[in-house]
Amino acid sequence: MPSPTAARSASKAPRTRQRGRVKGGAAGPPIRSARGAPPVRTCVGCRERAAKSSLLRLVAAGDLLVPDPGARLPGRGAYLHRSKGCLELAQRRKAFVRALRTPGPLGATTVSEYLGGQPARPARALAPENPRDR
Repeated sequence: MPSPTAARSASKAPRTRQRGRVKGGAAGPPIRSARGAPPVRTCVGCRERAAKSSLLRLVAAGDLLVPDPGARLPGRGAYLHRSKGCLELAQRRKAFVRALRTPGPLGATTVSEYLGGQPARPARALAPENPRDR
């Protein structure tokens, strides 16, 4: 003869919570369109989307921008192509303040010194090519 708790649990609907985690349904992992696709981020300078591995992560440390090539520093990050053109474009657009949600301007001398040895990549013009981007 089954125990009273076993009979009760068999008659109920399946549990959706177990040990604080939601099982199944809408709380699962995000759905990917292509299995194994690399993560994509947007460059704050030229606004082009690229693989996360091809962009440099920047974080705010006080009132300075700090390059984070290993993506290990804590805090909100902004991604940038490894070119001085994209850095200048982002500074002109004041994109770092918006992306990092900082109250004041950020010094980018550390980033420009870091990018000094990197190969140049032409930055895209400020005007968007696609009318949807406006």
